[in-house]
Amino acid sequence: MSSEKEHDETTDGPEQLALIRETVRKANVPRAKPRTWRGAALAKELPVARVVVNKGSLHLDQFFDYAVPEELDGVARPGVRVRVRFGAGAHQVRNGRREGGRLIDGFLVERRATSDYSGPLAALADVVSPEPVLGPELLGLARAVADRYAGSLADVLQLAVPPRSARAEGRTSPEPMPPPEPPEPGTWQRYEQGPAFLTSLARGGAPRAVWNALPGPHWAEEIARAVAATLASGRGALVVVPDGRAAGRVDAALTEVLGEGRHALLTAEAGPEKRYGQWLAVRRGSVRAVVGTRAAMFAPVRDLGLAVIWDDGDGSHSEPHAPQPHAREVLLLRAAHDRCAFLLGSTSCTVEAAQLVESGWAKALGAGREQVRRAAPLIRTVGDGELARDEAARAARLPSLAWQAVREGLKTGPVLVQVPRRGYVPRLACERCRTPARCRHCAGPLEAPEQQELRCGWCGRGAPDWHCVACGSNRLRAQIVGARRTAEELGRAFPAVPVRTSGRDHILDTVPGRPALVVSTPGAEPVAEGGYAAALLLDGWAMLGRPDLRAGEEALRRWIDAASLVRGQPEGGTVVVVAEPTLRPVQALVRWDPVGHAQRELAERAELGFPPVSRMAAVSGPPAAVEGFLAAAGLPGDAEVLGPVPLPVVRPGGPRRPGDTPPGEQWERALVRVPPGSGAALAAALKQARAAGLARGGGEPVRIRVDPPDIG
Repeated sequence: MSSEKEHDETTDGPEQLALIRETVRKANVPRAKPRTWRGAALAKELPVARVVVNKGSLHLDQFFDYAVPEELDGVARPGVRVRVRFGAGAHQVRNGRREGGRLIDGFLVERRATSDYSGPLAALADVVSPEPVLGPELLGLARAVADRYAGSLADVLQLAVPPRSARAEGRTSPEPMPPPEPPEPGTWQRYEQGPAFLTSLARGGAPRAVWNALPGPHWAEEIARAVAATLASGRGALVVVPDGRAAGRVDAALTEVLGEGRHALLTAEAGPEKRYGQWLAVRRGSVRAVVGTRAAMFAPVRDLGLAVIWDDGDGSHSEPHAPQPHAREVLLLRAAHDRCAFLLGSTSCTVEAAQLVESGWAKALGAGREQVRRAAPLIRTVGDGELARDEAARAARLPSLAWQAVREGLKTGPVLVQVPRRGYVPRLACERCRTPARCRHCAGPLEAPEQQELRCGWCGRGAPDWHCVACGSNRLRAQIVGARRTAEELGRAFPAVPVRTSGRDHILDTVPGRPALVVSTPGAEPVAEGGYAAALLLDGWAMLGRPDLRAGEEALRRWIDAASLVRGQPEGGTVVVVAEPTLRPVQALVRWDPVGHAQRELAERAELGFPPVSRMAAVSGPPAAVEGFLAAAGLPGDAEVLGPVPLPVVRPGGPRRPGDTPPGEQWERALVRVPPGSGAALAAALKQARAAGLARGGGEPVRIRVDPPDIG
């Protein structure tokens, strides 16, 4: 085995570098373990296999050469899974010492006649399966994603190629179906450029559009018609949605528009075997259309003609595993490399989507103001005449306007109530002096997940005898009221109306069109048959007050997603938002103008030099490690380092997310910013510095994230 880079020639002698051969096994006995191939003859043609090994370390992010035994010549084809010996047995030397060779997985990417390495090569241990799963297009995409996010190719391939299922591989995929007829425009006629967009797809064109979808249930059908138009041109289509519920809606719409057997559904809910079988059908060309969640962004669709992403602002599109790519950026890479059509759709609009239009890379695709006014519900805020009749309306959590909207809505159908936090009373404070209630053991926030139960949100200890350290009072008030407490209060106010909740622990997909109260956290709102009669958007301050650059954009997206489920103006749907009416996101909701809000946010980001106008990377770790890493990294000349600043400490027993500070440690984070055009140089510099540190060994590790979603 050898690297494409120069090898250290001071390793073992030739007698220890001889090719490996396996002892002869009995006839007709299946191989239970990989062979060793001592002295085996090599393949007569192309005896060198170039392999990417399943080692995510950046300093090993390269191809390695192995010899191909003659017995494996027929199955060792590019794209198959292989097993190789990696380590001392394969002559790897790191830090001046040998490491134990062991069998690891990899992918064979190329067969060659010669190797760049002049010494003897170790042989492939085995071919796991003759099924080629890594084609040149997927390999090129994975390489581009790894370079963009300063990651390793092996890490990206773990995200791109699902785990093997022998049973799924043993089943044959169906024959591909002929292209369908071009679809009718349907509800695309509501958009000024909608029919022209479909016509371009059906004729083999590659239009690129940022689509501001009208509120209502038709978005899934419109995506299905765009996919059908692409298939009619003889090309493939890929649709990535944020969650399984959205995938189910697009799946049903595709089945209705195209019929059975023309598309594959790639979601985690299908299970490993079924999902791998569907993925293989796509890889083999039996299916030309794919809809799925985040991991489907790498689906190997043949002759890709259209890449679609729905609701790109949803956090589910951001991969938590290294190198943490975002589905939107991966699909943009695919659109550029494959020169295919691209459609970014949402009822809201992110700053990144607005930048695609402003830069001229994509065109805006939306409806006229008259269509928007007919499709959107009436948005009301606590202000104007309401304050004259109810002086406490601005401070009340449920002002009289909200109660009135609920009463009127329940006469004709269900009413949606969106609450930013789940639980009963997630945050508490002293009733007398408003001092936050803290645990005496770890200073964590006290909460009441169940009525009459008080415990710490970090360490979990109970606090039955709590009293305020500032004034001595033992009475508490709610700083934040959760969804369960809200449901309880509404149930008492409307005793004859059923109350249903939808949140992380139990998410409802749909609810009947009968009068009911549906209390939901953001993103878990079920679809009501015929639409909701009204909706309340409570505690807007909790969403707008987050110390995050995207707080306003995210609050508006959550509100519009919920309001889109409410009946439009002809049916008299009403939405009441309980937030300061003069704030920009609230005004954008009242006007139903998410595009205008995103454009103004983009203009402010451009003045301040924040993403997406600039490229940014976060470097976090112990203070000494961050300082040393930034000093050693050869950052581009136009790079600007912001910070470092301390990161919040995660207490033992507290909730953790990928990238959080390890419990009990104090970490810092520095942001490195570069202007447009220098993003690739920044990623390359960070990757090289991280790889050099790993190769040297020792020292505290640092974490790198390109395009961090939260920058404070």
